[in-house]
Amino acid sequence: MTALDPAVRAGGVRIRSYVALTKPRIIELLLVTTLPTMFVARRGVPALGLIVATLVGGALAAGGANAINMVVDRDIDRVMHRTRHRPLVTGELTPGRALVFALVLEAVAFVELALAVNLLSAVLAVSATLFYVFVYTLWLKRTSSQNIVIGGAAGAVPVLVGWAAVTDGLGWAPLVLFAVIFIWTPPHFWSLAVRYRDDYEAAQVPMLPVVATLSRTAGQILLYTTALVAVTVVFAAVGHMGALYLAAAVVLGALFLVYAVRLRREQTPRAAMALFKYSITYLTLLFVAMAGDVLIRFH
Repeated sequence: MTALDPAVRAGGVRIRSYVALTKPRIIELLLVTTLPTMFVARRGVPALGLIVATLVGGALAAGGANAINMVVDRDIDRVMHRTRHRPLVTGELTPGRALVFALVLEAVAFVELALAVNLLSAVLAVSATLFYVFVYTLWLKRTSSQNIVIGGAAGAVPVLVGWAAVTDGLGWAPLVLFAVIFIWTPPHFWSLAVRYRDDYEAAQVPMLPVVATLSRTAGQILLYTTALVAVTVVFAAVGHMGALYLAAAVVLGALFLVYAVRLRREQTPRAAMALFKYSITYLTLLFVAMAGDVLIRFH
């Protein structure tokens, strides 16, 4: 048994490395937006089997996209302090193995969603991967300060997947939800990029905080945050939401604006990280309130 211990440990490291390729924390946030969207689309609680199939397929597709991103960006990850621990940098996995793993995840995601959910959800999930890889990772990330603005659209697709899973179609309500995530992404990511500006500069990635002053970056964050609050209120009407959601959108949005104004005033990495952390809480609570609103009124 003792002789097997090194092999067991090596296997454990290999499994953890493959899991790390998928960026689990990002997947968690995507699923947090997918599930409440399904509740809104259903006007109640969808079938448990549909929920599981949609979340599993969405997680596999997102994990595959994140793994491909790590393969492509391994040179950048090697330069940046916060990403030097990633498995393709440390040598725990080879790029070839990682790419095969990613492609398998994408294939399984498409088949699983197409068979267990519907074809539209499968196409949307894989299209998000293609957009993330080819538009954001391979093109915009290294060439444009608007990289995360346009490329962030990939992270907004899961709400479309969730809606399509329930209704087998789309409409204005899911498109406005898509806009919520799309507009939320720049202030969320730019605030993190302020903290790691030196990393991005060393890697020659033109994130906005690298190519613009902190004052301009903070101004853009405040502008997008204002637009975000407005769009969340618009969704209350378009999505036929109730008082709980509207109150949450207003209160959570007001707090987001407070953090954005504070960053604009102080212009420090500390204020940026406070906004970044709140942005995650904001999105989670907003979508929880969305689901809660539906459950209170229709279940």
